[in-house]
Amino acid sequence: MNFTIEMGIGNRKKIIRNKGKNLLIFPKNFVVIDIETTGLDSQFDEIIEIGALKIENGHVVDKFNTLVKPVNEVDDYITELTGITNDMLENAPTIKDVIGEFYRFVGHNIILGHNVNFDINFLYDELMRFDSIELNNDFVDTMRIGRYLLKNLQHHRLIDLANNYNIAINGNHRSLKDCEITLEVYNSMLGEVVKEYESIENFMNSCKRVKTKLDIKEIKTDNTEFDISHPLYNKFCVFTGTLEKMSRKEAMQNVVDLGGFCSNSITKETNFLILGNNDYNPLVKDGKSNKQKKAEQLKLNGYDIEIISENVFYEMIEMDEN
Repeated sequence: MNFTIEMGIGNRKKIIRNKGKNLLIFPKNFVVIDIETTGLDSQFDEIIEIGALKIENGHVVDKFNTLVKPVNEVDDYITELTGITNDMLENAPTIKDVIGEFYRFVGHNIILGHNVNFDINFLYDELMRFDSIELNNDFVDTMRIGRYLLKNLQHHRLIDLANNYNIAINGNHRSLKDCEITLEVYNSMLGEVVKEYESIENFMNSCKRVKTKLDIKEIKTDNTEFDISHPLYNKFCVFTGTLEKMSRKEAMQNVVDLGGFCSNSITKETNFLILGNNDYNPLVKDGKSNKQKKAEQLKLNGYDIEIISENVFYEMIEMDEN
């Protein structure tokens, strides 16, 4: 891939993506995007569906939606989560066939999505792989807005925000439907901002780092101010396997420094299971650890938990909100 490579945490090599800025604004014109994938690591996993809605002055003016045939078969967990089967993907176009069309659909518009940084990473890498094009559009993350606006909610998944605004979620975990839900959530949050803060500017001024005191027994932090919009803030993390680029203690320290929590076992409170790179293999089915199987079942049961690789964890702790 034609990416810039630099040395990152623990002298690891990492991809430097020249992405746009993460904006805390409420634009009138933008493109809502959502993708379905076989996992959250763009270096290992594959896109299996892309959806997008083009918005002008608050109205949908165009749609983009396609399934994408992956190189490797989709496992049972992803099928149960998304409803997308290998039979459905058999005659779908490949990512090489559709990524350029998607880029032309988005154009120079601001991109909007829920936890959209991960979607952009996948799309950015595929555009670079096949067309040597950088996806450097500025973007707006509805999860980031939700964490500032809806501090009373324990979780800020798309389903949580939708439920808060009584938005129907039937058919979620499919790209175009998730785009529609995201748009409804965005419009609802915009209405609440205007009602509660009288202006968008007042809301933005309120989005400052908060002071809090953490109760961490084993690993403590000297930090007293935290960015509540960071994906690891107030989240419970469990590590499994051997990390390649840092020790388990160093990884846990990074989590705590960002306002998160760590534990050694998977529970209903766990939000992230981080697998060492040697343990993260989307092709492994029967060889999954008990922790991973338990985490997958909890997610299928509706709990706020994600299974991520060491690579994705590093991307998260290095995230720059701009």
